[in-house]
Amino acid sequence: VSHQKTDWVSIHSQICHLLSPVLRPQPCFHSEKDRKDGKEQLLRKQESLIAVVLSTAPGGFVWAGQPLEAIPAALQALRSSSRLLGPASLRLLPIYLLLAEASTGAGRPRQAAKYLSQAQWIVLQSPDCSAALQSKLHQGLGLFSIAEGNLDQALYHLANDVYLATAEFGLNSVEVSGGYFHMANIFFHQNKMDAANSLYTEV
Repeated sequence: VSHQKTDWVSIHSQICHLLSPVLRPQPCFHSEKDRKDGKEQLLRKQESLIAVVLSTAPGGFVWAGQPLEAIPAALQALRSSSRLLGPASLRLLPIYLLLAEASTGAGRPRQAAKYLSQAQWIVLQSPDCSAALQSKLHQGLGLFSIAEGNLDQALYHLANDVYLATAEFGLNSVEVSGGYFHMANIFFHQNKMDAANSLYTEV
């Protein structure tokens, strides 16, 4: 009952109106133009579904301390997106990272590790992957390593996050500050106050 309630709150209140047109069988088209138009329309609906999941699930659930409620909607978006885009699409990367973050917050480290491994595989299969997406992957791996208590590994990934975000957005960008902040927290936890304070000034 609790799981069904969680599923209802997450999926039906956030993306129900987007699921029906994506999941229903597609009509038979009689011309190549109609097929092309139909596929483009379905892609737009799919992108809307992904955008809603990524905007509402983190803001409404993960950031609010309710990671379990973010998982059903993200899983639904992942399933339908995989069918449309293929399992190696870079567009799936943010969904896998969201699932990893939510699973970590919900106390499901094995699931989180599985989602992160899939995200890494997608990046390895995509030589044209942007520095921005690689940065997000390293931040996800860094936060997971913190949760697992592997602080040296976390620092490695967060340093890569900062490097890649700087390359993509510039040294003083908001995207870079997250990596600095998490690294500073690690040094603070290790009582390395000089390093921590130095990085906090970059945030």
